[in-house]
Amino acid sequence: MKTIDQQIASAQDKLSRLRTKKKATDTRVKIIAGAVVVKAAMETPEAAAKLAGLLRERVTRDLDVKDIQPLLADLDKKAARNA
Repeated sequence: MKTIDQQIASAQDKLSRLRTKKKATDTRVKIIAGAVVVKAAMETPEAAAKLAGLLRERVTRDLDVKDIQPLLADLDKKAARNA
């Protein structure tokens, strides 16, 4: 039989594993949702312009801005087809 301290440690380990699993699931959902939004935005110039505008407005961290530059270029290219 486990001591109370062992039971607590076991429960904390399980909680830690569940938190890690939840974080991984949340990240996967964001990746899937993002991929769907980008794909949909690339289907019409209007949607591409809207997504590019939203990203420029909401993405403010320098590293993130740098990382999305290729996507912004693609969106701008698609949006320009409407102009």
